[in-house]
Amino acid sequence: MTDAKTDTTKPDPCSFVIFGVTGDLAHRLVMPALYNLAASNLLPDKFCVVGIARKAMSADELREGLLAGLKKFATRPVDDAIAERLLECVTSIEADPQDPASFDKMRDELDALEKRRETAGNRLFYLATPPDGFAPIARQLGRTGMLQENGAWRRLVVEKPFGTDLESAKKLNAELLEILTEHQIYRIDHYLGKETVQNILVLRFANGMFEPIWNRNHIDHVQITVDEKLGVGHRGSFYDATGALRDMVPNHLFQLLSLVAMEPPTRFDAHSVRAAKADVLAAIQLESETEALHNSVRGQYLGGTIGDTVIEDYHKTKDVANGSTTETYAALKLVIDNWRWAGVPFYLRTGKALGIKRTEVAIKFKQAPFAMFQGTPVEALAQNYLVIGVEPTEGIALQFNTKIPGPAVRIDGVEMKFRYKDYFKAEPSTGYETLIYDCMIGDNILFQRADSVEAGWRAVQPFLDAWANAGSDGLKSYKAGSEGPREADELMKRDGRAWRKLS
Repeated sequence: MTDAKTDTTKPDPCSFVIFGVTGDLAHRLVMPALYNLAASNLLPDKFCVVGIARKAMSADELREGLLAGLKKFATRPVDDAIAERLLECVTSIEADPQDPASFDKMRDELDALEKRRETAGNRLFYLATPPDGFAPIARQLGRTGMLQENGAWRRLVVEKPFGTDLESAKKLNAELLEILTEHQIYRIDHYLGKETVQNILVLRFANGMFEPIWNRNHIDHVQITVDEKLGVGHRGSFYDATGALRDMVPNHLFQLLSLVAMEPPTRFDAHSVRAAKADVLAAIQLESETEALHNSVRGQYLGGTIGDTVIEDYHKTKDVANGSTTETYAALKLVIDNWRWAGVPFYLRTGKALGIKRTEVAIKFKQAPFAMFQGTPVEALAQNYLVIGVEPTEGIALQFNTKIPGPAVRIDGVEMKFRYKDYFKAEPSTGYETLIYDCMIGDNILFQRADSVEAGWRAVQPFLDAWANAGSDGLKSYKAGSEGPREADELMKRDGRAWRKLS
């Protein structure tokens, strides 16, 4: 097991094998991330990109397509010399899991390529494909021996969604673990590539001022918000079969929750950190169907305007079924049943077509006593929040009370802010750079383990079941550009709490 890295060294020579190389994910995120790694001199000296496509294409055709995508989606100006070094090694191989013989041919071509490129037989297989391709591709890679580690490492990167419910996640885990060992599987979630998300661990465990108060004695509740301004757009078919809960909660939101709520790991290494994250997800209290309905809100957006963009009703989106009850907004109240968090509710919300794009974790501390201020003009104390901003601004803000200058005792809430862009001159990134680099050096601290994936699905399964059985009953509406359905406010209000306003 590799300890968490404390410096950056070049990875071992390897072949970077991309399934779905002509798809949107490869063009928008994977290749720009590889370019950024190349620009930072963090790719192996002996390295080649191998594109796997279902239809035959020449290396030149693939190279031209990848270069066009890179120039379109790169996060920084493209240096022609760097792009040329990255893409000159590009090779195209035709393979289709429905044609097993094509994988035998692929194995032979990879073997020959690695001898020419001197990549030492190390291979990183990246599945940038729809989820229904994960298991069939892995089976063929396993059958042909391409995942066997005989003196060289072989790793498989699997994109989200990892399953669509608890049963399918368990089945996919079982299939993959018949072919590979756990240390070879990298279940990737680009949220964990964001600097602020990784900084949650440092904030908690490298600062003596925070961890002693990071518990039920001092924290009133936690809010985790992932709001998006965009509607479903051209993804109607995928989204209508998925919905906000499946799309965001078991992965993105639970990754944030686990980092905020986990116990201190014994060491800062992959085994210890991933075990602590899995433990806290397993401690989420499972709901009955009645409780799940009571502690959740689901909504679907109606048409509206966000800035200059007109968004039509979700029902009118192409490839969305007539009468669809798929939610585009989900809000949940969860309880973690352990000694640290007993009695501290975690409120999660996520949705499409909302008034602002924002991802944040807001930790609300318990209110200070007010009695000593009752003889002053102070009518109320401002709330104490520690807010970890992930998007669009990465940073940390602390809200606290202070005295307004003057002879009278008057109090106002103020905010102390730390923003990454103010302190560090970091190049714009896709969020995948750190994750791909970690895959190549064998550090899986930022990747989900099988038990963690299943614990997440186990926690949301009661909500999936309850909503499916309820059908259209309980499905609320909200206007595009708003903060979501008003019933989400009621979810908090009945507990005497309120969501932080969009800003």
